[in-house]
Amino acid sequence: MSMIRIQPAPFFSSKNRAFWNLQLAGWGGAFLLRALNTLANGLPYDQLILNLVTTITGFSISLVLSVVYRQLIDRRPIVTWGGTALVLLIGVITFASIDAWVQDLYFGASRETTFAQRFIGITFIPLTLLGGWSALYYAINFFLTVEEQADRLERLETQATSAQLAMLRYQLNPHFLFNTLNSISTLVLLKQTVPANAMLTRLSGFLRHTLITEPGSQVTLAQEIETLQLYLDIERMRFEERLRTHFDIEENALDAQLPSMLLQPLIENAVKYAVSPQEEGASITLTARLVGQRVRMTVEDTGPGVDGPMQLNMLEYTSEGAAKPAQSATSTGVGLGNIRNRLMQGYGDNHLFETSSRPGGGFTVVIEIPYERAAETSPAPAATNAPSSADQSPPLTQPSASSPPEGPQGGVINLNPQRAIGNT
Repeated sequence: MSMIRIQPAPFFSSKNRAFWNLQLAGWGGAFLLRALNTLANGLPYDQLILNLVTTITGFSISLVLSVVYRQLIDRRPIVTWGGTALVLLIGVITFASIDAWVQDLYFGASRETTFAQRFIGITFIPLTLLGGWSALYYAINFFLTVEEQADRLERLETQATSAQLAMLRYQLNPHFLFNTLNSISTLVLLKQTVPANAMLTRLSGFLRHTLITEPGSQVTLAQEIETLQLYLDIERMRFEERLRTHFDIEENALDAQLPSMLLQPLIENAVKYAVSPQEEGASITLTARLVGQRVRMTVEDTGPGVDGPMQLNMLEYTSEGAAKPAQSATSTGVGLGNIRNRLMQGYGDNHLFETSSRPGGGFTVVIEIPYERAAETSPAPAATNAPSSADQSPPLTQPSASSPPEGPQGGVINLNPQRAIGNT
């Protein structure tokens, strides 16, 4: 799993350099302000030396404060703020004492003021400078701490999302392996070693193709269709003429990116709940179109639809918040629920996931996600826009006259309109 490095604000990418830049800029600005005040009031130019000495004194004391504050900032609040107040008080007294002593040397006997009077009269200047400097020091450090915690939280959330996507992805292989291994076991028991060996070979090729893809990664639609073809090659050995497939993919949609192994569970569910229960089998159609800046993918079959109890059992796993029924021998309950969770993890509310069925039979799943074009597109599979070699039915690109029109008036039942995740 890739780690996300904490990215601090550009100015504070080097805290040491940022400290010295702020230190020089702040005290330099203080000296410039006092120098302008001296010149504006017509004071002697040699008083600039007094301002310079005062600035150097404050600069030096602030360096000592930074060392002490660095030790106090990670302590308990009462220790931090109590220690800061005490150290700041000592710094202000030291600053004011040095400044009063320098002024006593500079003015000499020209002013009839005592050291104590000078000390009291100029205390507000060190208090303002060092107090403001201390407040700015803690404000910047607390800002950096909050920023680092926010970055760390974002990193942890991203890693948690990646882990959940990986978990959802790893659910798919056992979900598919159960049926295939059962078929291979049956062929072995019947001593049909040649088809059993061929199915094992195709199974190993399919797993090799899917496992090299990092969980949670993005693939193009063309690569996803290539994976589906490997899967269907295995299923055709089980169902032969009963499995009829047709892919109708718009050429512009082939380079669209989507989560790997997103469509395979849909095809697998169609095989399990449409082809397997019917003696005559069923047709499975995959359609992909660009709709504006979104990719709409539709998987539909000619199975029993809502009339099939297996299909209804499968749909119960997609109802959020509903109690899951007991696991039956015919369903592992991770198909549509897995896809729904992966879409939510990858796109949030910016996706569409709908299921519908006609009363007379047939089941449809529609997925719509934002269109993100891959940097490099892979070549389209040969069977993309044509029926597969095992397809015995005419292309399903246009509805037949006997098919009921889509929509509420045409008899299409939307099984879960309130379960549409996201928006179109």
